[in-house]
Amino acid sequence: MSIFESIIIAIVEGLTEFLPVSSTGHMIITQGLLGVESDDFVKAFTVIIQFGAILSVVVLYWKRFFRLNTEPAPEGAGALKRLIHKFDFYWKLLVAFVPAAVIGLLFSDKIDEMLESVTVVAVMLVVGGVFMLFCDKIFNRGSDETKLTERRALYIGLFQCIAMIPGVSRSMATIVGGMAQKLTRKAAAEFSFFLAVPTMCAATGYKFLKLLLEPEGLQIIIDNLAVLIVGNVVAFVVALLAMKWFVAFLTKYGFRVFGIYRIIAGGLILALMACGVNLTV
Repeated sequence: MSIFESIIIAIVEGLTEFLPVSSTGHMIITQGLLGVESDDFVKAFTVIIQFGAILSVVVLYWKRFFRLNTEPAPEGAGALKRLIHKFDFYWKLLVAFVPAAVIGLLFSDKIDEMLESVTVVAVMLVVGGVFMLFCDKIFNRGSDETKLTERRALYIGLFQCIAMIPGVSRSMATIVGGMAQKLTRKAAAEFSFFLAVPTMCAATGYKFLKLLLEPEGLQIIIDNLAVLIVGNVVAFVVALLAMKWFVAFLTKYGFRVFGIYRIIAGGLILALMACGVNLTV
């Protein structure tokens, strides 16, 4: 993979990581269009550069991300409950993170197999797009809650597991999961951003370690270090800009526009494949 190819793929990652359009799906398609052969490093690269994108969450929301609960603990609470109360924000992130961590470890090979299928991506873009045309009416009726409970965090975490199918979109799954729990679109979107941090840090660490433990893995990383650094920096900058725009847009307009885009994108990919265009990575 060249520096130029890494920049293009990183731009796509940064633009789509927090939009409900599937960043992984878009990177797979971009990789196919660029003619980048899918080897062990490239597979790892498309996950590792998501680390750069999620760092934008920490930078943009740092005051809210690095915080402890300063409210008094419930009267009569034991030592453990007081500790959980103090680290309430991080505890709820952990509760939401665990389902995806377990499923990801159990079905890692199957997930990697699906990542190689452009057909799966295209079909899920269309299916998800159709769903998004109606999800605002289904889930956002009377949604005025901004408080995140343990139950809501777990529910959102379960929704996140669906996004392991390429083309679904982690952002869409977790935001819809929050809206299904009566959270406002803004509150659901922001928690989706926060949840991306432990989720993508774990995915990045796992992929990096897996690549490192392969024969000559260390040498592969050294040879492609510049590509990894450039990819993460570009993804970080682009994601920072895209995320600020997305919250304002989603709060005002909802999912419908993204649903239409997904249907068009997925339909176009299927049409190109039917015409014999090779998008296989």
